[in-house]
Amino acid sequence: MEEKRKTVTSTEVKHRYNQKVYSQISFSAPKELVEKFRGICRNIGISQASVFKKFIADFVEKYR
Repeated sequence: MEEKRKTVTSTEVKHRYNQKVYSQISFSAPKELVEKFRGICRNIGISQASVFKKFIADFVEKYR
């Protein structure tokens, strides 16, 4: 059976798509707060990004 492998082209296409569709938000927070946040996310089994995505979606819906 022939095994498929990922190609550089595939990675480049995904990167171009992500750049077209997504934006990044960056901010700074105190290390202690970030460590607590990461620990809680890990303990309850959710991604850190999902917390921010949910917050932003709720915020936009509320203040639209």
